[in-house]
Amino acid sequence: MPTVMDVIRFVKDWTLPVSMATGTLAYLLFASVPALDGAARFFAPFFEAILPLFMFLILFVTFCKVDFRALRPVAWHLWVTLFNILFVSVTMGVILCFRLTDDTLVLAEALLMCIISPCATAAAVVTQKLGGSLEQMTTYTFLSNILTVLLVPICFPMIEKSAHITFWQAFAEIFREVLLVLVIPMGMAYVVKHHMHRLHRWIISIRDLSYYMWGCSLMIVTGTTVKNIVHAETSVALLMAIALLGLMLCVVQFAVGRFIGHFFDRTQEAGQALGQKNTAFAIWIAYTYLNPLSSVGPGCYILWQNIINSIEIWQKKKMDEKG
Repeated sequence: MPTVMDVIRFVKDWTLPVSMATGTLAYLLFASVPALDGAARFFAPFFEAILPLFMFLILFVTFCKVDFRALRPVAWHLWVTLFNILFVSVTMGVILCFRLTDDTLVLAEALLMCIISPCATAAAVVTQKLGGSLEQMTTYTFLSNILTVLLVPICFPMIEKSAHITFWQAFAEIFREVLLVLVIPMGMAYVVKHHMHRLHRWIISIRDLSYYMWGCSLMIVTGTTVKNIVHAETSVALLMAIALLGLMLCVVQFAVGRFIGHFFDRTQEAGQALGQKNTAFAIWIAYTYLNPLSSVGPGCYILWQNIINSIEIWQKKKMDEKG
């Protein structure tokens, strides 16, 4: 019979899978039990409002540990950026050259969203957990968002002719998101670190605080993702194709990133930079400018990338125990 300490240890070791499983089961429970309909409607606005707050606090806590003087571009940033542009170019080339339509276009758009989306803000949290450079990941996260700000207004009008989007309109909307998600929590963390020392010491004294907060947000995101997949108005075959190709893309992006990183002794950082995507941002962009069904791609991708993250964290833990 497992004890309370065994359960706590299991949750700590497998935080990400536990979060995803809890989010999935919670949605299925509320969706399948009619008596819980009222509670589901009551809590839905609360979860929608709390998720951005979670992401804000996660980054604020993470940035409190950053050495701001070490935030500068390094060589592997350039190579990861070039491969990201290459992947986007290849996908765009396939869409335009073969003039994809209907389900094949939705599938291509779903994959494009998993490529063109910027590096996840939580990538810095995972990188720190894996023993990588928090500063280098933070720098790349900003660079990746700038790249997305430039690529989306160029690519999307060529795919969806009905998407009346101007460069500056898309630039302004995406820049606002970047400002809220990245710049403001970083500015607050800088002020706390340099001018509110007691609060700063208290924040950084709580071990893995940002990681467990991210686990809570992942539970909400997973539940929302499962809801979107269940209610997607399309065939099961297309959903399966999006999920399987998303898995293949996820593995390829992590593998290419790690391959680039090993030349610079930054395997973990480069793998996270190219493989872990801001899927919440990708879902929003897909709903706004492309076929809404393409949002299923990043919805599935979030499951795959966090399974890979869980495996990497488990491997790191085993290595630490042996060492």
